Amino acid sequence: MSQKARADIDLIQRIIPHRYPFLLVDRVEDIEGYQSARGIKNVTMNEPHFQGHFPGKPIMPGVTIVEAMAQTAAVMVGTALDMADKEMLVYFMSIDKCKFRRMVGPGDVLEMYLETVRGKPGAKVWKFTGVAKVGDEMAAEAEFTAMMDLPKE
Repeated sequence: MSQKARADIDLIQRIIPHRYPFLLVDRVEDIEGYQSARGIKNVTMNEPHFQGHFPGKPIMPGVTIVEAMAQTAAVMVGTALDMADKEMLVYFMSIDKCKFRRMVGPGDVLEMYLETVRGKPGAKVWKFTGVAKVGDEMAAEAEFTAMMDLPKE
């Protein structure tokens, strides 16, 4: 059985261009090629969206949960395709079947489980399904399509 790949914050930043305050994944583990992965986001009160969403009741915006899932998918694909330091960009094309089930706030550890529905090396358009959880509780789920803007070799 082959060892699953993982991406720490250094490798994540070498694959995707996102930076504070919009880098929303701290680590990606259990990377099985470009098929599946588990992303981890440690949610802290220091994040800027908590100043206004909402004062006295900090809740991670649902759109940032979906973005964290998308960043996890991009790191998964980037790791599998050896995209470190190659300036890969990824753009949302659609978000479908998105549902929010649980509020996420400071102190939570958000785990994002991503699977590739459609996509392979050389493809520009990829489709993913994802579930975000806090512990055993589902926080969100979505399907999304993204365009991978891969650099020319």
